Amino acid sequence: MTAVQTDGPVTRPQLRECPGCGLFQIVPALGPDLRSSCGRCGTVLRATRAEPMDHCLALTAAALVLLAILWLAMLMKVSTAGIVHETTLNSGPLELIERGLWPLALAVAFTTAFAPLVRLSGMLYVLVGLKMPTMPPNLRGVFRLALRLKTWAMLEVLLLGVFVAYTKLGDLVHIEIGPAVYALGLYSIVIVWAETSLDPQAVWEAIERRGQTHAPMPAPIAEAALLDFRPGAVGCESCGLVSVPPEHGGDGAHRCPRCGAALHERKPNSLSRTWALVIAGAVLYIPANVYPVLTVMQGGAGQPSTILGGVEELLASRMYPLALLVFFASIMVPMFKLIGLAVMLGATMIVTTEAGAGVLLRQRTTLYYIVAWVGRWSMVDIFMESLLGALVQFGRVVTIEPGMGALAFCAVVFITIFAAEAFDPRLMWDAAQRNAHRPYALRQAAARRPLAKNKAVS
Repeated sequence: MTAVQTDGPVTRPQLRECPGCGLFQIVPALGPDLRSSCGRCGTVLRATRAEPMDHCLALTAAALVLLAILWLAMLMKVSTAGIVHETTLNSGPLELIERGLWPLALAVAFTTAFAPLVRLSGMLYVLVGLKMPTMPPNLRGVFRLALRLKTWAMLEVLLLGVFVAYTKLGDLVHIEIGPAVYALGLYSIVIVWAETSLDPQAVWEAIERRGQTHAPMPAPIAEAALLDFRPGAVGCESCGLVSVPPEHGGDGAHRCPRCGAALHERKPNSLSRTWALVIAGAVLYIPANVYPVLTVMQGGAGQPSTILGGVEELLASRMYPLALLVFFASIMVPMFKLIGLAVMLGATMIVTTEAGAGVLLRQRTTLYYIVAWVGRWSMVDIFMESLLGALVQFGRVVTIEPGMGALAFCAVVFITIFAAEAFDPRLMWDAAQRNAHRPYALRQAAARRPLAKNKAVS
């Protein structure tokens, strides 16, 4: 589909290094609401917007207000045997601390309070600061932090955890939904809308125009000279700027002149770090599924339940969609991430056949982005257990206590997220190109910075 451009281009041609395959290529001048993708692996290099910052500013402010309501208002009211119990969102972490599971409490508080608050506040600081005559300090550092916290701000996942907890409590207690649940639903819509309305490159370019860069920016490169850019160029993993680190210099010599992030041709020790994290995640995956994640106490008698046991209980109650959701998010997703990362690592380190060298490289890159995105949704089970532990505290009548299996499972989720961030998908393409005797690798090595593909943003 071809975009209709009435106002002309809103960007200038740029040299970019694809974060998916490492190919240097030109992102041409783009009009509003266009997407430019890598000509080799299909990774999106830039998506422009008609209003790249204003819409995001308004939506971020709205999300911040909803976040305050979410944490201050009542979440749920539960009652049984004449006992009424009201909870807010901070009741979950506090109950986990009472049970001695303070690492789990820190994980829940970080992903549902600290990371969203810092991310939204940072985005608001940057977007408002760019509109001020005198900009506040360190916009580039705050924006880098806000972008990094996107993976760890998991309130959208919490919404799913609230739904699962509400469904599971139906047979135990009477439940009333509080205003915080509605605020959480609105927040999930608004934050997705804000993310899709933002063009991060437009923010970096605005910071550059206002002169708040880490170091003096190099002179702009003429469009005709982009393809002849000097060897040694490195694309910044934070802001996307392509620059050449100086051969000699003191501290900061190998940092991006625009955002100040450290420059590396490839992520340092990517394979060894990812292998170590994958192995650690695989080891912890065993106790996460063997030890109980929660125990339901009724009349003084306890019934411990593992993750798989919880799925079986949902099946016995004929809650088939919910059972499928919990099974997929809590059992299949961590296993999928571990197996997927192991496959990509093995394909990168050991390439022995023509098929292994070049076939499915594009698909492997897509697999990497799926693995990196899907892992955070495994926190559904952790959020559910935190809510159940806070909501159902009725003494000898009925009580739900989180177990040690939840701590191991949370560690698996965090470790697999770190593993996905440590892996560099460009290494898969490097491995294929090193095998020059393979026809596909030769064709890829011969491809010299093609023009990125562009299409309209739907």
